[in-house]
Order: sequence, then structure tokens, then C-alpha cells
Amino acid sequence: MSFNTFGRLLRFTTWGESHGPALGAVVDGCPPGLAIDESLIQPFLDKRRPGQSKFTTQRQEPDQVRILSGTFADESGVCRTTGTPISLMIENTDQRSKDYGEIAQAYRPGHADYAYDAKYGLRDYRGGGRSSARETAARVAAGAVARLVIPEVTITAWVSEIGGDAIDPDNFDAAEIGNNPFFCPDAQAAARWEKIVDEARLAGSSIGAVVECEASGVPAGWGAPLYAKLDSELAAAMMSINAVKGVEIGDGFHAARLTGEQNADAMRPAGDDHDGPLFLANHAGGIAGGISTGQPVRLRVAFKPTSSILTPVESINRSGEATQVRTKGRHDPCVGIRGVPVVEAMMALVLADQKLLQRGQCG
Repeated sequence: MSFNTFGRLLRFTTWGESHGPALGAVVDGCPPGLAIDESLIQPFLDKRRPGQSKFTTQRQEPDQVRILSGTFADESGVCRTTGTPISLMIENTDQRSKDYGEIAQAYRPGHADYAYDAKYGLRDYRGGGRSSARETAARVAAGAVARLVIPEVTITAWVSEIGGDAIDPDNFDAAEIGNNPFFCPDAQAAARWEKIVDEARLAGSSIGAVVECEASGVPAGWGAPLYAKLDSELAAAMMSINAVKGVEIGDGFHAARLTGEQNADAMRPAGDDHDGPLFLANHAGGIAGGISTGQPVRLRVAFKPTSSILTPVESINRSGEATQVRTKGRHDPCVGIRGVPVVEAMMALVLADQKLLQRGQCG
């Protein structure tokens, strides 16, 4: 059985491989009447696009999106969603499959090579096929559609740590996120990261990163108890991203080190000009009992180091014989950097789905 679809009411299916002719997504369940065209989707893909600095893969892909279905121009000429499946396509134009010839019969440690071969009996070794981070371009396109469903919500993600070096929260400046190639809100940390990432790149190695994301404007009530908790849906969405190995909601693991009174998000009356209580803290990340509280929804996502590296690593080939693997080609020295727009997209897709579910059950 294959699982390439995510969501309950707003569902999206991604398709395509890293070195195929194209990849894309089909978004189903989007409400009709929303203004949409490629220009509303492209800016998010441009954030994820490879080859924009020496700190990311040098694969040159324009990542131009085409809307193939699910839209129609109204009487005024504005293109709008029709309520039918929206098909999005992004062509691959800069594949170099020959770079992967040496790993056709060997497994990259840490990558999905062996696992895919063990499950399916064959694998697409050209960039990893479906296991490549290239698949996330389709998610970003789908996430741009999801944002149209939740105009009341603002989603912002940033890199908070690279190679074990974290930002200083006192230096946080949201305006700085778009001013450097690391999506970093701390200008001093971004300057340090240039050296850290460049050293890994020149050494033929890679490093990990932590991405944080906040969604403000989420009203109280989205989500459901027990088996469809908003935090569990978000965790599943984030864990489905290639190279993600950990997700924390709110304080996450740090909450295990607090006392009950320290961890409590104390509430006070907010007055007539404010819906709901005034929260004095947000340790829970805007979610309690699986349901949004009206506070900002916050999470952290851990990206492992890129598995495709030039440094030789001990492994085996398909015959079970010992070998060393050294991956040629163009790869991100820190895949978490370009994970920022992907995390934002998955946040948008989950929240849009939860908004529709809330409307369906509670009106």
C-alpha cells in the first residue's frame, strides 16, 4: 500500500521524483471562489528554490509552477478555485543522473536507499527518487493554496540553530529573517553560520539544523480530542518532511524539566475588547487537549545532516559486500536551511484542514 496523500477535508497528494520529468501536487477539498493564480504560489517556491547561495545545493531549478486544473476565471476575469481538484506541476530541468552512478549498487548510510530497497525490491538511485528533498517543492506549492483558506492566520518560520550553534533569543528580529541566506532572525548568529556551513561544505560533510515556526491568528477551537489532536496532526505533518527526526510543540522536551506551576499557562480576564482569556505564558504552544487555545501555535523541527556527502562512509552494496560510499553531485551542506518554507507549508496545510473540519462539525 502506498501513502502519498495527507489531510482529512483539505487533502493533498504529491507525485513525481527527483530526476523525473516533473513533480507536483493535487490539492482536493479546497473551497470554491478563492482568487488564485501562479503569481500567488511562486513566491513561496522561490524561497525554497535551490542554487540561491553557496550554502545550498547548486542544482539550478527555476521551480516555475503551473496550475493545470481546478480554477476558472469569473465574470471579472479573476481566476478562482472551482472546488474541484487543483493540480500543480513543477518541471525538473537540471537533473544530473550520472552523478549517482557510483551508488546504483551501494547504499548511502543515513539515507533511505536500503530501506526503500528492502521494502520494494528496487529503488530509484538517481537523487533518491521520492525520498529526495526535491519532493518538498510540491508541498510548498500545495501549502500556498492552503494559505488562501486561512487568510486570518500568519505563518512565520526561521532557523534557530545550525550545527549546534543557536540564536540568542534577545537578538530576535523578525525583519532580519529575509535578510540572510539562513532565514535567521539573529544577525550575529547568521554571521557565525556562514563560517560553520562553509566549513562543512568545503570538507565534503554536512550539518543539521533546528527550524522554529509560529502561526498567529489561529482562533480557539481548531483540532479535536484524542486521535485527531492538532498537535498530533502537526507532528505527523512535520515528521513526514524528508530529513526531519524530531518535533517539539511549545516547550516540548523542556516541559519535562518544569514543575506544574512553572508549566501552567496562567489565565486572567481579558476584558470586553478581547475574545477569550488573557494568557500569561504559552508553554503549551497554543494547543491544549489537542485543541487550539487562541494563542500562537508554536513548534520546533529538527533536521538531520544531509546524508549525501563527499566524505567516504562505510556501507554495503546490494550483494551485502562491504564498501565505502562517497556521494558525488550537488547537495545541501545543511538541508534544514531550505526546510523553512517546507515547515511553513505543512503548518498551513494542517491549519487549513483543521479550519474546514471545525466549520463542518461546529459551524
